[in-house]
Amino acid sequence: MFHKGISSSLIFRRHTHISSFSLSDIEHGLLVDFFHHLLQRAKTLRHCQQVHGQVLLTGSDNSAFLASRLVSHYARFGLLGDAQTVFETTPVCCISNSLLWNSYLRAIFSRGKHQDTLKIYCRMRNLGVAADGYTFPLVLRACGEMGVPNLCRFVHCHVLHGGLFHNIHVANELIGMYGKLSLMEDARKVFDRMLLRSHISWNTLISGYSTNYDCVGALGIFQLMEIQGVKPNVVTWTALLSSHARCKRYLETLRFYCEMRKTGIQTNAETLAVVISVCVDSGAVDKGEIIHGYVIKGGFVDYSFVNNSLICLYGRNGDTKTARGLFLETKHKKIETWNAMISSYAESGFCEEALAVFKELEMSDQEFPNVVSWTAVINGYVSNGRGEEALDLFRKMQHARVGVVANSVTISSLLSACADFSALRAGKEIHGHLVRAVMDCSTSLVGNGLINMYAKCGSLKESDYVFKRIECKDTISWNSMIAGYGSHGRGEIALYMFSKMIECGFEPDKVTFVAVLSACSHSGLVAEGLEKFDLMMREYDIAPGIEHYSCVVDLLGRAGLLQQANEFVRSMPIEPNEHIWSSLLLSCTRYKDVDVAVEGEVVSWVSSTSLGYESTPGNYMLLSNMYAANGRWEDSAKVRVSAKLKGLKKVPGWSSIEVEKQVYTFTAGNSLATGMNEVLKSLACHMKKKKKKTEEEGQQNMQVHIYPR
Repeated sequence: MFHKGISSSLIFRRHTHISSFSLSDIEHGLLVDFFHHLLQRAKTLRHCQQVHGQVLLTGSDNSAFLASRLVSHYARFGLLGDAQTVFETTPVCCISNSLLWNSYLRAIFSRGKHQDTLKIYCRMRNLGVAADGYTFPLVLRACGEMGVPNLCRFVHCHVLHGGLFHNIHVANELIGMYGKLSLMEDARKVFDRMLLRSHISWNTLISGYSTNYDCVGALGIFQLMEIQGVKPNVVTWTALLSSHARCKRYLETLRFYCEMRKTGIQTNAETLAVVISVCVDSGAVDKGEIIHGYVIKGGFVDYSFVNNSLICLYGRNGDTKTARGLFLETKHKKIETWNAMISSYAESGFCEEALAVFKELEMSDQEFPNVVSWTAVINGYVSNGRGEEALDLFRKMQHARVGVVANSVTISSLLSACADFSALRAGKEIHGHLVRAVMDCSTSLVGNGLINMYAKCGSLKESDYVFKRIECKDTISWNSMIAGYGSHGRGEIALYMFSKMIECGFEPDKVTFVAVLSACSHSGLVAEGLEKFDLMMREYDIAPGIEHYSCVVDLLGRAGLLQQANEFVRSMPIEPNEHIWSSLLLSCTRYKDVDVAVEGEVVSWVSSTSLGYESTPGNYMLLSNMYAANGRWEDSAKVRVSAKLKGLKKVPGWSSIEVEKQVYTFTAGNSLATGMNEVLKSLACHMKKKKKKTEEEGQQNMQVHIYPR
């Protein structure tokens, strides 16, 4: 009966037997101490309930101290309902005791009920119970988890009014709270006004900067700490390392780790995990192997998160054999260990091996695949151009024996696959899944994926629809729209989007200008493209990369300005690569201009491999066709013979079209598949109707509605 909660008969006996006891203050104090001692020794729920029963029978439940201990013990056993019963049935004489309130606040907060924690705090204030240095840390943590700045500042005012600002524990929690809200200026103000600081104060502020990707701020506090004579401990160093790792300052992270070891600070498992993750992300396997030695020497092998980092270190950098060995040596494999092995195979391109480990996990009795497991396998197939199989896995995921809900990373990966293969129907299927699952499509990650998918599939109207409904647009959102309009020859709308992007306060980046220049190239907007190229350097101080130069060469070449394109290539401050030469060759072929091709060294590039990259079979065919178009048959034949001697063979171009839920694929040079004639007739009829409808609507469908940032 006890294991189901507090017995109702105990509550009854509390009222029927209390009159039989008449205890002096000394005896009552001794009873309280005795029951407190018993509660300290209570190892099971049964023991705790038995002590509680005796507390009720002896009338000792009017002790706020014992009530607070009972609340804490029930909360420790996960019985929040019983803890609440103790709290609510405590005599009125105990209501003003802050210890009881603090125990109940801690019980609620520890179960993740942050909003309920704040409700109890408000109730406490309404009853006139004064909050103390133990109350505010709990309430401030709940505020930080809620993430509401105004609420946090409101409680901060209560701290000031209560005269507890200089309580070191309260001040530390204020710093942590503002750090979680990304309000580091407020966190710094609290820190600067502290009369007394502990290591926790310094570490909390550095961790706040780290969480908010501000390694400069973290380093500044670290240096200030040393100037003021406070010696950094291992937590301080770990926070500093983490801040630089988050900002992708990999070399500095490794340098600081070496400095830490020189100071004699003992490394802990968390520090090693950070350093190994840096080696993973930077591909520094050699340094990772050295850290692996520290792991073995320091006895950190049994720390699962360290071992998982080592699996990722080797697996994601191609050494799947060593990663597999570490995986097999792990005695108690948690889901994170399985996921590390699956993602290692997937990111190395071994999709079958990743799927095999995934199936092992499915057969396991201890762990089951979670959304990270499914997403890792799906990402592997998407990254290796196997989008259809990725979509099949997603459908299986929806019917898994253990309910798994796709997250934004899963959806983003699938939308990327649909975009790469122009699988509009599959993309709409995923969009429909988002709507049915009530998943927020207005977030930037999912929203940007939808914009990109619809744009690459030619559905610009749907792209614009999704774009308008993204609440927090970012630079990627704008870049996707500009690139989408540009790739479909809507250069003027792309430029309009670019101007609106700047008006809304967004700073264009390198990708933005690639999209803008490409849009100008596809629409023949030469003057506008050159103006934007100059704007990129003059106004935004962005140094052009090879992709920007390639866009300008393509812009001039498509417009027939071949001589100008040739001169532009010669004036480039960086060495032209295959993309530059291919773009110039394509333009020369389009306009049958052999002279510029020869003068611009395009011909010598095609036939030479001395520049460090091999020309593709397509370039040989372009050059051969250009010679043939100008009647230079002998040169055309020589180019084809040269390609043949090098063993180059052009892969035939192919196209696919989806008509009435059926995908038809046809290859250049091959006869039409059975039934294609009827399909083409049906498609021609559909295109005529579509053209007529577009002409009637005029430019109405091309209007773009922009919402401010």
